[in-house]
Amino acid sequence: MSRPSVPRRSVLRGAVGFGAAAGLGSLTACAPGATGSEPRKLTGTPSASVKGEVTIWNRSGDLFKVFDAAIDEFRKAHPNVKVNHQAVDIDAKLANTLITGADLPDGSFWDDAKIGGQAEHLYDLTDLIEPYRKDTSPYKLSVNTVDGRIYGVPWDLDPGLLWYREDLLEDAGVDPEGIATYDDLLDAARALKEKNHKAGPIHLEKDPFLGQLWLEMLANQQGTSLADADGKLRLDSKEYRTILNWVRTAVHDGLATHADYLKQGDLAALEDGRQALVPWAVWWSFAPQQLLKKTRGKWRATQLPAWTPGGARSGAMGGSSFIIPAKAKSPELAWMLYEFLCFKQPGYSAVYGPSSVYPGGLNTSVPSYTPARKADAPLFDPVAALGGQDLWKVTVDAAAAIPAAAPIPSWWAKSVDYLGNNVQRLMEGDMTPDDVIDDSTRKIQRNLVDRA
Repeated sequence: MSRPSVPRRSVLRGAVGFGAAAGLGSLTACAPGATGSEPRKLTGTPSASVKGEVTIWNRSGDLFKVFDAAIDEFRKAHPNVKVNHQAVDIDAKLANTLITGADLPDGSFWDDAKIGGQAEHLYDLTDLIEPYRKDTSPYKLSVNTVDGRIYGVPWDLDPGLLWYREDLLEDAGVDPEGIATYDDLLDAARALKEKNHKAGPIHLEKDPFLGQLWLEMLANQQGTSLADADGKLRLDSKEYRTILNWVRTAVHDGLATHADYLKQGDLAALEDGRQALVPWAVWWSFAPQQLLKKTRGKWRATQLPAWTPGGARSGAMGGSSFIIPAKAKSPELAWMLYEFLCFKQPGYSAVYGPSSVYPGGLNTSVPSYTPARKADAPLFDPVAALGGQDLWKVTVDAAAAIPAAAPIPSWWAKSVDYLGNNVQRLMEGDMTPDDVIDDSTRKIQRNLVDRA
């Protein structure tokens, strides 16, 4: 399932030179085929004097430029390593390349939700991640884990926030800090609609993939997800019924705008005031910075509402990590680069610091590595497009509230054909919450779980 093209995350790509192995120090990799079905492992870090060449894939767009600048810092620290950083259509190319083994990068950026489905084609990075495990978000570790082994280098953490139009809420007499529960959010939408009868204040996502990702954020808030740690479906639950019934109420009461993420119709509704409440990931901050012109400076962010009083005020929506193909030519150098970008200074500061795309720093996510996520040591500046709001503090606080999660099952992306599409039918008024749960559970179990 391909992702929408609006910039959000970027990718890194890598290929290794012929003589690279000579300087790899204690890093070792299992030989292809040496352990049968056992995953190939990387178990050490190259020496600082290592020489070689690495090719890294990244998506084109905003993050490609961000990582390009950060990779320059890696080059300064490791002048004998040549990094070929390439912009690639990862959604179209990476999965097939992993399977065929032809023209592979040495490393690539990828969505967390897609890593589990390709674990057999990736290096097992468990031993390399171990020194950083206790300081990395438990959520982020879990979504990169398959059968107890870690296959992705955890990069970003994408907490959910409530984005709102400060001017419209003030005009409607709504205190954003008083939106403590999702029932409060419906009441806020009603107050906004009284001021503008054409409004559908709450954004509901029209893209099936993003709609399911959004649903999982709301489920994560309640400590659940589509599957448990053993891959058993748990869609048929109180938590999912609570979410889906809330969606049905928002639709039935005319409190929502059903639109594609930051496409023309969505942007128009955001600009003209029909949409004023967007429960979404931190990466929505891209909109007021890059796309919204009339309402730039009027948007703010606060914690998500909770499903029950005192419940979690955030959940994770999406996220990306770095993978190293099992047939990569220079996997050791790819690890060296990713370790620098995710776990080392000045690596993670270079990623999140000022760049040509984000002059005040990258503010569409925060690091999953806790030492890089200090409330009193912001990696990016207050955001002018949010009226100078200190988004770092809001986001770091939200990140700390994200509940732990189960690993993402290998069939998750394919389940969008059932659950993601059925959620759309609910939003269109063509299915009930029970219909969504019953039909999706039956089809996912039969077509995906039982065949996994």
